[in-house]
Amino acid sequence: MKVGGVRELPAAREKVWSVLMDPATLSRCLPGCEKLEPEGEHSYRATLKIGIAAIKGSYSGKIQMANLDPPHSYQLTVEGKGSAGFVRGTAQISLTEHGERTDMEYSGDIQVGGLIASVGQRMLQGMSTTLLHQFFTSLERELMGDGPR
Repeated sequence: MKVGGVRELPAAREKVWSVLMDPATLSRCLPGCEKLEPEGEHSYRATLKIGIAAIKGSYSGKIQMANLDPPHSYQLTVEGKGSAGFVRGTAQISLTEHGERTDMEYSGDIQVGGLIASVGQRMLQGMSTTLLHQFFTSLERELMGDGPR
């Protein structure tokens, strides 16, 4: 499944980059994130609790950032598995500054398997859209200094 888009964020690129590189802030922004622990440079062990339709579960896995070009771009790799199946994905993230605002462009590919894959492409696409919206809403709050809600 392909994902992609552009989101305008209410901060300068340097601040957006700083927030995206901070594990504590990132864990507050990731939907369902219960734990995000460093496991090397730009690599983290994560535990997420996410539900898609009637299939809900905890996933443990790894989040890694590579090909960093501060504060312009990086590649994000996510791998996780749980009782409902597995999720693997890669995305390219790029930040373009427009004064005090920054466009965050993302494009990637996600693969799912196991029981979670049985919900169908349309349901998975809808859930990924929902999770991205939750992530960006939390990220915007962090950037504006409002913190978690």
